[in-house]
Amino acid sequence: MRSIWTGAISFGLINIPIKLFSAVQESNLDMDMLDEKDHANIKFKRVNEKTGKEVTFANIVKGYKIDDKYVILEDSDFEAADAEKTKTIDIESFAFEKEIESIYYEQPYYLEPDKGAMNAYALLRDSLAASGKVGVTRFVLRNKESLAILKPYKNAIVLNRIRFEQEIRNTTDLKLPAASKVKTKELDMANKLIEQLTEKFDISTFKDEYTAKLLEIIKKKAKGKAPKPTKLKVVHKQSDDLMSMLKASLERKKSS
Repeated sequence: MRSIWTGAISFGLINIPIKLFSAVQESNLDMDMLDEKDHANIKFKRVNEKTGKEVTFANIVKGYKIDDKYVILEDSDFEAADAEKTKTIDIESFAFEKEIESIYYEQPYYLEPDKGAMNAYALLRDSLAASGKVGVTRFVLRNKESLAILKPYKNAIVLNRIRFEQEIRNTTDLKLPAASKVKTKELDMANKLIEQLTEKFDISTFKDEYTAKLLEIIKKKAKGKAPKPTKLKVVHKQSDDLMSMLKASLERKKSS
């Protein structure tokens, strides 16, 4: 793996030099966009809006519009916004992970200790594991400040970027049922169904079946075999009799 950022974790008076790596990789198939007529590759170009001429990436700058004029920003301007955070993952506090709602989670990264940082890295990792807490931090990646947590994962420390509160949309715009709408008997029956379907979570049992099936279709088409059309299940209108549907769901699970 190739590191995408280098810096240091600040933990009290301890500085732990680290390298940052992406912890995930897409399982999607790599598709190319083609012209329907001759299957030639579609290429995207960065062009000047006024001249129509292509502009090389090296000649592209970032700008922010104020009063119909652009203020051009350079790398030094981004660093000047908070130079310390551009190279430091400063642990500001610790918290229990369960206190952070899942909607805030964004992107995970692996942290690898740099030269001479093995012992300090292990100390932080093992302390987090023993306490059951996560480190809350802010840092700058690609000229953008991010909120994140540090947590142990196997033998590594994972930095998981999380969203700021102002990035989460409010639910007040949604048409949602009130909690009092659910009857006590229906709720009890739903809890029984949930209990019946509860099992220990094992991530290894879940596979990306869609991508595998799509790849199989691609291989068949490459050999001139047309895939058979799939019959979709008909979804009928939801019944208003929730109690009878819950009972039927429980009975179906027992008989399976």
